[in-house]
Amino acid sequence: MHSSALATDRNQAASSALLVRPVSFGFNPHTAASNVFQSADALDAQSVAAQAQVEFDHLSETLRAAGVRCCVVDDTPQPPRPDAVFPNNWCSWHADGTLVLYPLLAESRRPERREAIIDAVVARTGFRIRRRIDLTARELSGQYLEGTGSLVLDHLGRVAYACRSSRTDEALFREWCALMHYEPVLFDARDASGRAYYHTNVMLWIGTRCAMVCLEAIDPAQREWVREHLSARREVLTIDRHAVAAFAGNMLELRGGDATGASWPLLLMSAAASAALPRTLSEGLHALYERQCVVAVPTIERVGGGSVRCMVAEIPDTVAP
Repeated sequence: MHSSALATDRNQAASSALLVRPVSFGFNPHTAASNVFQSADALDAQSVAAQAQVEFDHLSETLRAAGVRCCVVDDTPQPPRPDAVFPNNWCSWHADGTLVLYPLLAESRRPERREAIIDAVVARTGFRIRRRIDLTARELSGQYLEGTGSLVLDHLGRVAYACRSSRTDEALFREWCALMHYEPVLFDARDASGRAYYHTNVMLWIGTRCAMVCLEAIDPAQREWVREHLSARREVLTIDRHAVAAFAGNMLELRGGDATGASWPLLLMSAAASAALPRTLSEGLHALYERQCVVAVPTIERVGGGSVRCMVAEIPDTVAP
């Protein structure tokens, strides 16, 4: 066993975040086949890219104002990377010092993995890489696992949740769990048309005190099993498929802080997600999270098929092995 594998996160939520400022954001036809959240935009490509930059800047500014340490790295113009704004799909960073690089289904997305971004995270956040797990060669055999899009992680309980899809290979998921010492919880989740959700993180997120999940989307034979796992440590809040379509399942808990060493939990969500929540559920979240970051990213959601959680790769503080 790797010596650092027994180290666990002190927090479910990270206080630092990697964000990649897009240059060539736009509709990607190579990902649209499996991502029904995407739609082509009537605006010209230059206008779409410019709007995405405005939305990105608002997100990064909002997080910084809330006390989150943001490592913002600019994308480069060549080659064009329409989905560069979603770095959580190709990398994940763990408190034991592990960096994992992931195999992506769409060939057009693979240039997003850049060593310069990894170097920037290390230099700016102080993350110490003690172990590097590179799964990218699995693309050659058609096995894909798209980071914390495919994986929704309970760091405190060491449980990994994933729904099967063309982007989430079952065997590779179980291998990841063995390497990282997480219990696997694999299930099937589908939208109202019977199509598998492309990523787990559009219908499930996990915070320190609660988890939000679209139980009605999960196969009935697996539904109670998943709920029991989630409720073992947290209050379980449920949303419906309508809320999932508005990215209410794509929230993320982070930690803000200040120069005095004080810190606090905060919940990041998009304006569309916030608007889709029933009043009672919204009030419940406010009771759990006094601080919330609500950011409008309509172009990125509509054209890119992902929301604010997809735009953030969490960078935890590394702990002693």
